[in-house]
Amino acid sequence: MGKRALIVDDSKSARLSLARILEKHAIEVDAAESAEQAIEYLWTHRPDAIFMDHNMPGMDGFQAVQTIKNNPRTATIPIMMYTSQEGELYLGQARALGAIGVLPKQIKQTDLTKVLYQLNLAVDRRSNEPIGNGAFGDAALGNGLRPQVEVLASNDDVHVLPDPGVQNASAQGGALREQLIELRRTVLAGFDNQGDRLLADMRTVLQDLHSPPPTPGSSAPPRAWLPWALTAALAGAGLLLVLLFWQQGARLVALQEELVTLKASAPQSAALAPAPDAAVPPADGAAATAASTDGAGEAHLKPIIQPVPYGVEPFSGARLDGLRQLFDRLTAQGFQGNVDIRTYSGRFCLVGNASEGYSLAPDDLPYAKCDVVSGTRDDASASSSASAMRIPVAMADLVGTVRASSHDLIHVQISGGDGNNVAAYPPASDVLTAGEWNHAASANNRIEIHVR
Repeated sequence: MGKRALIVDDSKSARLSLARILEKHAIEVDAAESAEQAIEYLWTHRPDAIFMDHNMPGMDGFQAVQTIKNNPRTATIPIMMYTSQEGELYLGQARALGAIGVLPKQIKQTDLTKVLYQLNLAVDRRSNEPIGNGAFGDAALGNGLRPQVEVLASNDDVHVLPDPGVQNASAQGGALREQLIELRRTVLAGFDNQGDRLLADMRTVLQDLHSPPPTPGSSAPPRAWLPWALTAALAGAGLLLVLLFWQQGARLVALQEELVTLKASAPQSAALAPAPDAAVPPADGAAATAASTDGAGEAHLKPIIQPVPYGVEPFSGARLDGLRQLFDRLTAQGFQGNVDIRTYSGRFCLVGNASEGYSLAPDDLPYAKCDVVSGTRDDASASSSASAMRIPVAMADLVGTVRASSHDLIHVQISGGDGNNVAAYPPASDVLTAGEWNHAASANNRIEIHVR
């Protein structure tokens, strides 16, 4: 059965350009002009992969990705962002929502072929079989020790970035392999030494057995004990070899089980570990470091960032599941310290009124015609800061569970951030549109997780 891909883009030329390349690989192509049309398409169709544009009228690409991933029927379909957006911050946001990478629109056909291999859409000419067994393929996931493949937005190249968590697992796996090799050498050397000793004892006994019998009147003692001594020596050496082999075999099994456990846990640790991709650059533009220390000497990792779409509860869905997995890992590793969770609200350009409610303004609407900008003093819906900081019951239960399971060694604090924007808002002007303003607001609407 042939492969099928869905292209979601409001630009007809962009859809046709990508469709021509995909059809050269015998991939059937369906197209949608908007995110809403794509979601309606997925009710009755299931493509093998989705290429999603970011800037589209109505629902943007990130909102569409989140909607698709929140639906169990479509959550396993791999999504590749197909956009001119680029940068590590954008890639981190895309990955956090469930996309597997970012594909630039000016990509070369040869580089796109590599991406199709990772999506299990192309056929490896060496084997004439699709690469990989799942939606991402073994070429992307490997056996848990090879680097994952991520596509970064650039002008004309597809880059392969090693995942930090998997690199660490690879290093530990290599160390375990070296231990296994050294252990085998030790066992073989022990066998050789024991064999040499047995051969030497046997030569001595044989020489004694073939020595000439004593002459009459000599006082040479009888040697009837030699066969028994030889038998006892051989039995003792055999028992020693069996014991040594059993001990070394048990150690080999333990090391192999540790290696298998490491392979299995590498993808999860890479998904939850605070990675450089998820770090927020400082507001003043200074370079961020992997870790810093405060006056008490406590180490601070880069924060984990989770984007929050407009109108969505921050502590729900995939974000709540990610926090639960992070707390489980910290508890299992015996972590002691603080986990600070801060919520930041973007200031969105909205249209509507207080009685009927507000909604996001259309992208092409002039910024000056916004009925209200959320987060400002004239926004009646934002006047109650207490409502924005209300913690859902599920999140409160999770915090209580963490305190109980860690015996109060993990302290979780939830607070609201203020004035720390990761994207600067454009200056107001006659040509500024609501879409440009809301793009910055979407980047600033987020939660940050600080582990120290």
